[in-house]
Amino acid sequence: MSRSGAELALLLLGSYRRLVESVIDELAARGHQDVRPVHDYAMRAIVAGADNASELGRRLAVSKQAAAKTIAVLVQRGLVVRETDPIDARRKRIRVTPLGLTVMREGAEIFDKLRDEWERQIGATELAVLESQLSTLVGDKPIRVEAPGWVAQGSD
Repeated sequence: MSRSGAELALLLLGSYRRLVESVIDELAARGHQDVRPVHDYAMRAIVAGADNASELGRRLAVSKQAAAKTIAVLVQRGLVVRETDPIDARRKRIRVTPLGLTVMREGAEIFDKLRDEWERQIGATELAVLESQLSTLVGDKPIRVEAPGWVAQGSD
């Protein structure tokens, strides 16, 4: 059975969404309500060095204002904190809290569990082949998971 290119894209998108939605649901069941993919993207960018709204906006390919709103939500939920820069007291830095790191770690563990479930469903060999084929199609350049706005940026 041959599918169209659009159907393939939707199938891949559906696979991604199923995994992500399952992780969100499981995190909520563990007491981490209202965690969204953008929160993980933002926390990953912060851990990687985006310690202010301007830099976070660049990394996420959103405006500084949108990044500031995301930061405000993360602060409200206790996932990040704002701190005064020890070098420049006028500057506020952001960092991921222990709770934020826990949410990130638990999310990664849930993704691993879901991968194991897929392996049980289609078999270890088939999943390894699928992963290998997707790696071949995607290429060597890894996807920056902290940059959900990659579609708006175009390709490098």
